[in-house]
Amino acid sequence: MRLIRLGEAFVRSAAYERRFLAKNPWDFSMVVWIPFLTVLLIWWIFSQIQITDLPIGVIDNDRGPVANTAVRYLEANPNLTVKQLYHSPAAAESAILQRDIYAVMIIPEDFSRNISSSKPAPIVLQVNAQYGTHSGIIQTSVQSVIGTLSAGVEIQRLVKQGMAPSQAAINYSPVGIQRISLFNAATDYQQFLASTVIPALLHILAMVIGATTIGRELRDKRIGRWYDFIDTGHPDLAQIEENKAAVLGDGNVQSNDNKPPIPIKDVKSRQVSTLVLLSGLLGKYFWPTLAYSIWSILALWLAAPQQVVAISSLIATYFGLVLLMMLSFWLGAIFTLTSFSLRMGLSATGFISAPSYAFAGVTFPYIAISDSAKHWSDALPLTHYLKLHIAQLQMQAPVAISLPIVYGLTIATLITMYLTALLSKRALAHPERWGAR
Repeated sequence: MRLIRLGEAFVRSAAYERRFLAKNPWDFSMVVWIPFLTVLLIWWIFSQIQITDLPIGVIDNDRGPVANTAVRYLEANPNLTVKQLYHSPAAAESAILQRDIYAVMIIPEDFSRNISSSKPAPIVLQVNAQYGTHSGIIQTSVQSVIGTLSAGVEIQRLVKQGMAPSQAAINYSPVGIQRISLFNAATDYQQFLASTVIPALLHILAMVIGATTIGRELRDKRIGRWYDFIDTGHPDLAQIEENKAAVLGDGNVQSNDNKPPIPIKDVKSRQVSTLVLLSGLLGKYFWPTLAYSIWSILALWLAAPQQVVAISSLIATYFGLVLLMMLSFWLGAIFTLTSFSLRMGLSATGFISAPSYAFAGVTFPYIAISDSAKHWSDALPLTHYLKLHIAQLQMQAPVAISLPIVYGLTIATLITMYLTALLSKRALAHPERWGAR
């Protein structure tokens, strides 16, 4: 009988939430359309998987043959494009400020003559370092171009002195380096950024849904009616009707003489069952969980790299992402129920979820952040999921390495689920605090 009662509470709560979503387009969009469009938009933004043709400028004060060769080499580099030759530093600075270019290379006077005379011939590269990714790519590419040009000039000088070309190349660079990219060898930004940004944005949306789904019941003073419905199926409105007034959808009663609405006072005494409440909460979050499970499939389908990924890795990653979404729902609900305020709950979810990607160790190395930031990073669920995501989909690590993360997310989800039920029970016991915005 107890299982039947719990099942009925789940079904009634799911039906209650389905009717609400059907009548409220904005809440329905938060569950269905906004996450769907978010996934597609992020993937479209990173549809060009590599950064190419970053615009730079050149100030050529030499106009000699070696300087012209340097400009041609820059233009031939796939990561760069010489947008314009500038004749003054002021014009180049204006172009950088307007973001027409991201760097300017200055070739000094007598550059070719100094090279011919075996004198130092420095080239100045001024980079807008405010854009870290652009700056890094430009500096690496220009260094490669100038290194190639310098090697060619030195080898030609040694050959003119009578040395064999092969020996000249060895003498110029006796120690070489062989670089091997272990993961993401193609520098695919869809794999590097898009596949991790999507779970982060879904995490933010899920926490917002978690806060609003239970928060609106508190805000509209309907949480008592909701519990009565899932418990009995027939909410008793006799206790909150006053002067035979009609109950309005905003949680107030309208008097018959056109006076302002009278707030509903729910003074009904309830014997709240934690298990019934937990079943009702599972039903209330059933539709968001179902929808975000589907968006998780879409996100992983897009994030799976071209090489073959083991089914076990995909399954572990999928379960991890679904657990992250469920954990996000319950965390959002906890923040709202703790403060008895939807506004405070949404503020807390934004404070925690919005910057969580910055602490996850994807764009900034985890090992380089401060100890206090590491403690904060370790407390965020997104950090642990992204470790699982990167290990399984990008590094193709054994599943056993990431199983502790799956177990941890499972335990955290169960704990927050039960804590949400306890906080909801506390909220039902304090009707005087309902209605806070």
